[in-house]
Amino acid sequence: MDRPRPQAVLFDCDGVLADTEALHDRIMADEISALGWEMTAEEGARRFRGLAWEAIGPQVEQRLGPGSVPAEFLPNLIRRVVRALEHEAVPIPGAVEAIGAIVAAGIPVAVASNSSRAELATKLRRLGLAEIFRGRAFSVNDVERPKPAPDMYRAAAQACGADPHRCVVVEDSVAGARAGIAAGCRVLGFTSSTSAEALRAAGAEPFDAMRDLPGLLGLGAAE
Repeated sequence: MDRPRPQAVLFDCDGVLADTEALHDRIMADEISALGWEMTAEEGARRFRGLAWEAIGPQVEQRLGPGSVPAEFLPNLIRRVVRALEHEAVPIPGAVEAIGAIVAAGIPVAVASNSSRAELATKLRRLGLAEIFRGRAFSVNDVERPKPAPDMYRAAAQACGADPHRCVVVEDSVAGARAGIAAGCRVLGFTSSTSAEALRAAGAEPFDAMRDLPGLLGLGAAE
């Protein structure tokens, strides 16, 4: 079925643009284990991937009891992640080229991430994408509700001057796919960190390689 050209393409960051999910999972598991809930990176990914950092503390406290999560837990976690990102953030293969093809076709792009503002800025700078997304980069600090609420993608569409129903969201998590669907967007689910079945159940259209993204949007292949 031929689809109309999107008015804008709205990207998640981790697992879509930046290959950083394993970094996040590792640090999060270390910090939670230090509080007394022994956790592996794999378990952390199953429980928390795609959620905002702010959603993690209450779940840990529910498990360990009231007062078990100190006030400095979240700021310390974010600082540690930002330090690691400065040296370890790398692009998902084909992501930068796909964005280049979309921008070259004259389609606006935005990024919407459940990361903190500092984390997102660090990732975009490391990937060389800060200028492309300037003024159209949305973090958990920029909206009232994080994913899976639709706020972030609605804000991203507005920044592009686009109708959310004419936008395409590119996501790799169930929470993010639900956010895009709730915003009224078409969602393409990149299977870098979540199964095609789980993404499809959330309403996304799964795909396996970022080099295929321009073609899925009705554009030519990425160079």
